[in-house]
Parts: sequence; C-alpha cells; structure tokens
Amino acid sequence: MRNFFKQTFASIVGTILGLLIFVGISTGGLLLLLVAVASRDTGPQLKEQSVLVFDLSLNITDAPPNASPGAILQRALSSEESNRVSLRTVLDVLEKAQQDSRIVGVYLDGSRSTTASSSAGFATLKEVRQALERFRASGKTIVAYNTDWRQKDYYLSSVANTVIVNPLGAMELSGLSNQPVFFAGALEKYGVGVQVIRVGRFKGSVEPFTRSQLSPENREQLQRLLGDLWTEWLNAVSNSRNVSTSQLQAIADNQGILLPDEAQKSGLVDQVAYFDEVLQRLKQLTGESQESRTFRQISLPSYAQLDEKTRTARNSRNKIAVVYAEGAIVNGQGSAGQVGSDRFARIIRTLRQDNQVKAVVLRVNSRGGSATAAEEIQRELQLTRQVKPVVVSMGDYAASGGYWIATDANRIFAEPNTVTGSIGVFGLRFNIQQLANDNGITWDSVKTGRYADSQTIARPLSNQELTRSQRTAERLYDIFLNRVAKARKLPLPKVAEIAQGRVWSGVAAKEIGLVDEIGGIDTAIQYAAAQAKLGDDWQLQEYPEVRTFEARLLAQLASPIRLMVQDYPLERSFLPAPLKSELQKLQEEIAVLHAINDPLNVYARLLFDLEID
Repeated sequence: MRNFFKQTFASIVGTILGLLIFVGISTGGLLLLLVAVASRDTGPQLKEQSVLVFDLSLNITDAPPNASPGAILQRALSSEESNRVSLRTVLDVLEKAQQDSRIVGVYLDGSRSTTASSSAGFATLKEVRQALERFRASGKTIVAYNTDWRQKDYYLSSVANTVIVNPLGAMELSGLSNQPVFFAGALEKYGVGVQVIRVGRFKGSVEPFTRSQLSPENREQLQRLLGDLWTEWLNAVSNSRNVSTSQLQAIADNQGILLPDEAQKSGLVDQVAYFDEVLQRLKQLTGESQESRTFRQISLPSYAQLDEKTRTARNSRNKIAVVYAEGAIVNGQGSAGQVGSDRFARIIRTLRQDNQVKAVVLRVNSRGGSATAAEEIQRELQLTRQVKPVVVSMGDYAASGGYWIATDANRIFAEPNTVTGSIGVFGLRFNIQQLANDNGITWDSVKTGRYADSQTIARPLSNQELTRSQRTAERLYDIFLNRVAKARKLPLPKVAEIAQGRVWSGVAAKEIGLVDEIGGIDTAIQYAAAQAKLGDDWQLQEYPEVRTFEARLLAQLASPIRLMVQDYPLERSFLPAPLKSELQKLQEEIAVLHAINDPLNVYARLLFDLEID
C-alpha cells in the first residue's frame, strides 16, 4: 500500500509539472528546481566501528545503473536509496571495506529478499561470494540473517561467520529446476499457425511454440547444465559450512525444506533467533549500548557514494575500456537493457581509433538475439583485436548471439556457473489464416513476383519459401561455426559436434575449448592490463557511458508527465505471488518477441524462459 501511495503522489506531481510548463513556467527555472531536489545530498556519514549492510534484495547489474529521471526524482522525494548497483561497485566496496578500519563487519540482510528478490544470476553471485570470502579471510566478521533462506541467497550468505534464521522461518534446499512454458497447444486451439526453421538439434528456443513438452535432446542439455550449476552450489556451500556434498544432496532429495531447528542441527545455520536478538548481536559488534535504538551502520550504496567522494582516482593517459553488452542483441540503436548493433559497433569503433585506449574488455551478459546484429558487433571487435587486446568476461549468460560476439577475443573468462554456448540459429513464422477464416475473415492477393507477399501473416509459407528460409539459416549457422573454429583454433568437425544449439555451463565450456579460463570481471581487467603491458599505469573507463541526470532530464522535458509517471509495474500489483510470478514470465517472453528485429528473421538466441530456480 505504501508503494501505491508513492506512485499516486508521483502521478499527481507529474500532472502538476505538466500543467505548470503548459501555462508558461520557465523551463530553465523548472530544470534548476528539479535538479536541486533530485541531487540533494544528505551526506552519508561513516562512524568508527560500523557495519556495512548488504541488502540481499539488491539488483546487481553488470553496467552501472542509468535510472530514468522519474525514478531519480521519486527516490529524492522519498529519501529512498536505489535498489540497483553495478557488480564492479559491489566488488570495489567489499575490497575497500576490507581495508577500512572503520568497518568491523558486513551484515547480509535478508529481511526484504522474501518480497523483493535480487535478479542477479549465479555467475554474478559467484563473484560477490568470492569477494565476501576475501573480506572474511581478512579477519572481519560477516553476519547473515533471513526469515526464509532461499537457495540463491543462501549460496551467497553461506560464507558468513554466523548464519541466523528466524524461529518461524525455514530454509530451502531442494536443488535447481527449470520449468519452460509451452504455447503450442494454445496456438493450435486458437488457430495460430507456426512454421519453424532451425539449425542445431539442441536449439530448443522454438520448442515452446511447437511442442507441449521438452524434446529428449533439450531435456538432456538442460539436465547437464543444471547438474553443473548444482555441483558448483554444493561444493561452495560444503566448503563454507563444512557439510559434505552427500549430506546436502540427501537433504535435497529427502526433505527439500528445513525447519529452523533442522537447519541448525544439520550445520547449515548457526543460530535460530528473532530480529531483535540479531540486533543485539550487531550492537555488541559495533560497541553500541544495548539501550541504543540500532547499531552503527552504513548501507552498501551509501558507502559506495562515500567512497566515490573520498577516493583518489587513477589519473593515467592509458585507458582500459570496459564495454557492457547486457541484454538482448537487436538491430539498430536498441533501447535501455538492449545491445543495439549500431550503437555498440560505433562504441567499439571509437575505442579502436582512440590511441589512449590500450585494451578493451567486453563484459557479456546476454542470451543473444539477432544474428546479423551479433555479426556487426563481432566484426568491429575482430578489427579491434588487430590493433589492441580484446578480452571477454562472461557474466550470467553469454549464449548464442552473446557467444557470437565473444568469439574473437584474445582470451575468454567465465564463471563455473555461466550459461554459455548455444551455437545455433532459428527462425519463427506465425500466421493467423485459420484463426481469421474461422471468424469469417479472408484475404486475396495481387503481386508482381512469386515471393512478394512472403512476409504476410495471412497464410503459411510455401514449401519453396520454407526451403529458402532454411537455406538462409544454414548459411548463418555455417558462418557461426567457422567464426568459432577460427577464433578458438578448433577443428571445424569438433565445433560442429559441440555446437548444435547446445548450452553449456562455464566449467563445461572450458573443458571443450569454448572458454579459456575460469574467472570474473576483475581477473579479465587485470589480464587486459598485462596484455597491454601497462603495469599499474592505467585508468578504467566504462561504456556505454552513463548520461548525467541533467542530460536525461533535458531529453524528457518535452514530455513532463512522462518525467514522473511510469507504467504501473506488475511486480507492484496486489496479485497472489505465484500468479504474479507466472504472469511476469509471460510478460518477459512477449517483450522478447516484441524486441526481435533481425532483417533475415534468423536469430541466435538462448532458450526461452531459461530461469533457474
């Protein structure tokens, strides 16, 4: 309800602003007012003997967040912190906190993660987990608390010195799963025809539209992928908690959910306690009296802000550029959260021509998309590698088109639980002929060439048209295979064997030669610096560049109501959680279909709905 009132307030303010501008209030004056409000600085303070609070519901992204002006103003008016932070910020903050004498520990706070889960994948969490391990190894304390420990949160938090669960809570330990949604039955029921072209027997992206269940090949690859990710989870938790992997697997097979006393008895948590008892522990850690309202603390985003103001940045003419390719790969400029081929090709081309940029690190977190868009980006990276080192760091996903753009790197780094590979292509063609005919709608056609109406949805493709499309897909697949074979120095038959649209974990991808080394983004950056022979004389620059608040505000001043009013998001609705979750998945799939724009209608993209729970 609190969020509802905030949204309503934002809408009212947006309307008032629109009316003010309409009746002639100075745009310059309004701009100054809005910037003053949005940029007000409460000045985060850090006291001696403080705890760094890490909210487990934080959404950790690869690229630095670039929030809309509406979101920035809403946070400024409500005094709320952003719930989005970049991975490098998290890693830098934990490293700085490890060395900061004012920070005595980290509190992993799961109190909000049950209602606002983080979108970070297991590969991202792996890097954060390693940073937390280094923090603990320095001799400082980590305390983790949650009511309901979910597997993702626990994977991260199991590194803590003390793991606590609420007496009325529970712990999930049931293994990983994926439940793809299949639409074929509904499409058939309503008379929507689907025609498919694909190359690669594992390319399961089309299966939701053609089948009612997984094919044997798709089931095989998913089982192997989940098995690898689960093995990493078991090994990580086992090492941190000193509980054997066989014991953990037995719990997953026989119980699935542990009650608090069971979790403590099994060694997975150290204490069963209410939050007030956790609060007392944290007061003791920070030297506060038990009568104090709370403990000395600073949130991770606030500490990052404080760090930005106090640290002395490297000042070097030698630049290492980190380019974040995060989201669906699309033709054209692309929007926020997409890898637009024109935009990213231009960025990489500019970096190639910049003599101060000595190396490029491409951070890939993409399930792919348009094949021609991926080729356009890959070509620019190929040319860049001829004049300076190009290193790839793979995040949660570097699959299909995401792997395509990574192939020409000097070295490819991935985490053990990175989802990668999926070397294959597919195309989908929908038609509504039966649906229309059943409702009395028909079409006729006049054309000057046999294939002039081949883009219509009024009829299925003919056999000749399907053959032509299949030939296009096979050509792009052959290009994909040859790109990988040449770049990875693998025999073409070997690439053909491991391709077929199959997805692999990072550890499996290394075994078969698709990845060079297991490691995260910082490892990739250090490798790039070494390849460019820079020593410690270099400075980092991140792309796409985050526009300033003022620039984004000016871009939207022509539509002042849009400045404050955003579409009411599904996650803030009052639907029951299970229904909301399924509707969100469907919403995401529709958004993917809306975004695909390859001119040849051929796509290099990972499985639909490959969400791992």
